[in-house]
Amino acid sequence: MKGVMIQGTASDVGKSLIATALCRLFANEGMKVAPFKSQNMSNNSYVTNDGLEIGRAQGIQAEASKIEATVLMNPILLKPRSDQESEIVLLGASVKTLSGRGYRESFYDRGLDVIQQALHQLTNEYELLILEGAGSPVEMNLKDRELVNMKIAELADVPVFLVADIDRGGIFASIVGTLELLTDEERKRVKGILINKFRGDINLFTDGVEWLEEKTGIPVLGVLPYVNNHMIDREDSLSINEFRRMKKKGDLDIAVIQLPYSSNISDIEPFLNEEDVCLRFVQNVAEFGKPDAVIIPGTKSTIRDLQFMKEVGLFERITSFAEDDGFVTGICGGYQMLGKIMIDEEGTDTGKAGSEETGLGLMEGVTYFRKEKQTIRVKGTYHPQTGIGNERIEGYEIHLGDTILTDEAAKRPLFQFDSNREEGYYSENGRIIGTYLHHLFHNDGWRHHWLNAIRQSVNLPQKPKVDVGVLKEERYERLAEEMGKHLDWEKVKKIISDWGSVHENH
Repeated sequence: MKGVMIQGTASDVGKSLIATALCRLFANEGMKVAPFKSQNMSNNSYVTNDGLEIGRAQGIQAEASKIEATVLMNPILLKPRSDQESEIVLLGASVKTLSGRGYRESFYDRGLDVIQQALHQLTNEYELLILEGAGSPVEMNLKDRELVNMKIAELADVPVFLVADIDRGGIFASIVGTLELLTDEERKRVKGILINKFRGDINLFTDGVEWLEEKTGIPVLGVLPYVNNHMIDREDSLSINEFRRMKKKGDLDIAVIQLPYSSNISDIEPFLNEEDVCLRFVQNVAEFGKPDAVIIPGTKSTIRDLQFMKEVGLFERITSFAEDDGFVTGICGGYQMLGKIMIDEEGTDTGKAGSEETGLGLMEGVTYFRKEKQTIRVKGTYHPQTGIGNERIEGYEIHLGDTILTDEAAKRPLFQFDSNREEGYYSENGRIIGTYLHHLFHNDGWRHHWLNAIRQSVNLPQKPKVDVGVLKEERYERLAEEMGKHLDWEKVKKIISDWGSVHENH
């Protein structure tokens, strides 16, 4: 197998972004390249064309590779449901929920077998794989049964590039310490070091590069810059803190409710392309302020997150905001919260069968949580009753609950999908909106319509439509160009090629 694995000295050092850049760099050279991450832990997921669920990062990396994402690129996805348990998504389908201990003890061999099969199939379909690890390869308490770092590099038999984040400090200790904790065989597999998130004058780090190469005997293949506002979709909950730090200014104030179990936060990223939008994450009443609109995002535990909103006073504040003709949009779990009541018949949301919780009551609807999760890619148009028009929309659904609209609410769907299914809720004045459609705001026409309605309500000027699809493609190219300038690209390619040539017949 030809490929390389990107591992890191810690979480959030930039592995995913570097893997994305490498995917585009090799794709631009005409290589048939694909991403791979054996096991991902994230509530930001991506639904493939055949309705299967993988980690968002691998979906994005597939786009950067100019190919369709498949479930083989992330055979195991762990979606945290609480501090102790995660839902296991195996080959795109939910199989069970386990504790960390239960997963390690009962799932290891099955997981390893699935990973080997996925690697084998991808090797037959692609010329080159860009593999990504998770966290650090030297978590000594977990190392004997890990499924995502050196064990996978060994299975795939690929070299490893070790990434370290200079922005967080302690880079020399983190690199040398990581290498010291690897076994001799593992250390031999590390063929390059990448310094990431560098700021300032690169000439001031020349001595640092020399010291690292002399101390470790491993070449530094690049000192990569801190890429500000790269706008490539984020992988996990760390992205919320990244958003909060952005402090984006704008006249149009949109508050996003920051839920403890938020999922698919990438739903709101397109707003960062809108010049006049200020996007704020709100955790409590003190942060709520006076927004022009509120978005309640998806969640891995709707009832727990609704209880959180009640505890911190956001429940009452949102209902008051809506009663004052505020714009409120709920997506997936946020949509479920808009209704009158939620009933957890099977215990799939809370772990306790028969649990009930009163919703915001902003629409007449009841949500029933089921055993089977629905994951589907959908296309369609706005429903005629909205009066918006017939522009095409698309996205994906991932949910356990069914929301049954009653009375007048059932006459006010938001979408008409190609399957003739009506979906969502669009109030009479268009200010209360709910839908299971993830990537709702990635549809440029819808986002443009919604924002201009809010602008009109607060006497702000209308804005032209922003084409996010074009911007995303430009970002992949800019990322590859920026990273490529700071990589020893020829050496990178030689290491991968030489390793593949020596090891392909072993």
